Amino acid sequence: MNLEDVDKVLSQIRDDSGLDEFVIVGSLAALGVGGAHRPARMTMSMEVDAYPAKDPGRAPEFSKKFGEDSAFHRENGFYFDAISPALPTLPEGWKSRTIHQVLPSGVKVQFLDPNDCAISKLARSEPKDREWVSAGLRGGILSLPTIEYRMRETQFLDAEEQRKAYQSLKEDRAWLEAQPSTGNTKP
Repeated sequence: MNLEDVDKVLSQIRDDSGLDEFVIVGSLAALGVGGAHRPARMTMSMEVDAYPAKDPGRAPEFSKKFGEDSAFHRENGFYFDAISPALPTLPEGWKSRTIHQVLPSGVKVQFLDPNDCAISKLARSEPKDREWVSAGLRGGILSLPTIEYRMRETQFLDAEEQRKAYQSLKEDRAWLEAQPSTGNTKP
């Protein structure tokens, strides 16, 4: 996906609801990083994981018209995925690091800092999340030292989530250190 796709769904939600500011917390947080050097794997999602910044509780009301399996989804191939601000596992201070942009339609977006997003993905440690983190490390979008530091400032759901996150981080560090400087990619 790209910023135009995000703008399309969010501007239609704005026109429908009057809400014009959203927080994007999923994979598409990578779109907040400027430039064309974003690895494609970081923006492959069909879901705009987001919530209205000023009224997060209203996010679920947009699912029927703009969510998965909606007419909007069938027509465009992507959709709005209503997220609660409490869902992602994030480090202290994440709100102050969001990346603010105004999209062409005038919708205001706060993109989660990709390093903060990586912590949430490591906490889940699902294959697609691990691929996203690996792509970000390879592409220079993510910083392993930054992620490591911020993980110390993260309140995990439970000990198992924390263990998975640290194990995944350890594996990513070992993989990254084993890479020759030619930029070979993870198998």
